[in-house]
Amino acid sequence: MSARAEGGIVRPSGIGSRLLRYLLFAILGLFALYYLMPLFVMVATALKPLDEIRTGTLISLPRQPTLEPTLRAWDSACVGVRCEGLKPYIWNSVLMVVPAVLISTMLGAFNGYVLTKWRFRGADLVFGLMLFGAFIPFQVVLLPMARTLGALGLAGTVSGLVLVHTVYGLAFTTLFFRSFFVGVSDGIVNAARIDGAGFFGIFFRVLLPMAPPALVVTIIWQFTQIWNDFLFGSAFTVGASNPATVALNNLVASSTGVKEYNVDMAAAIIAALPTLAVYVLAGKYFVRGLAAGAVKG
Repeated sequence: MSARAEGGIVRPSGIGSRLLRYLLFAILGLFALYYLMPLFVMVATALKPLDEIRTGTLISLPRQPTLEPTLRAWDSACVGVRCEGLKPYIWNSVLMVVPAVLISTMLGAFNGYVLTKWRFRGADLVFGLMLFGAFIPFQVVLLPMARTLGALGLAGTVSGLVLVHTVYGLAFTTLFFRSFFVGVSDGIVNAARIDGAGFFGIFFRVLLPMAPPALVVTIIWQFTQIWNDFLFGSAFTVGASNPATVALNNLVASSTGVKEYNVDMAAAIIAALPTLAVYVLAGKYFVRGLAAGAVKG
């Protein structure tokens, strides 16, 4: 096997280089197949009639594909005593995720701005305490949060869940925006002050328009974390106010009647579609945001 030097680095060439490349592609292909196999099983099972599931194998393709399991999972499968499918619970998740993401993102941007461009005595201590909140396990805050929601009259409601995710997400959103705003020159802020811009004018007209990378990273992060949350949803909501993840668990864990595995798989796909769509449509912007320094520092 021969070799050639490129920029001081010796690289294999000829047959050895091609064999190494093929071996690398084969290994990566095996990892990809292993990673995608559960998704394949879910999709294949969701498209099979129940009789075909009983007589076929786990990885066999559907012989007579049907969307009936998906339709049942959406609007007629039983979740507890309610046989309305996942549709009302998906709507609960939307009502929870959208305001929680927007509020926590804006508050995090404001915190990052204050902690970097309007520094005050003890700013580093405040940031350290907020950052500490990012490492507090969910289980630690369950009891105090439950008492707080009860005192506010928000226990068992979607609005209460919005408050929970907004508060818990502030540590992460503040970290993202502070790390981004640290890299913005103080000269820009000083120039805006000289031009007459005030506290909020600098934030909304100067810094926030410069922060799309941090906004994208924060929104995708918060959306994924909040939509996929199960613990807070199961602890702070009941019955009709459950988010999609809790409803999915209740649907799959049902032990009455015939076990419809195709409906369960279809329901899992429906519950996962929003986060998959976000990463497919905005994944490249997420990577660009990371590369732009949104979580640097």
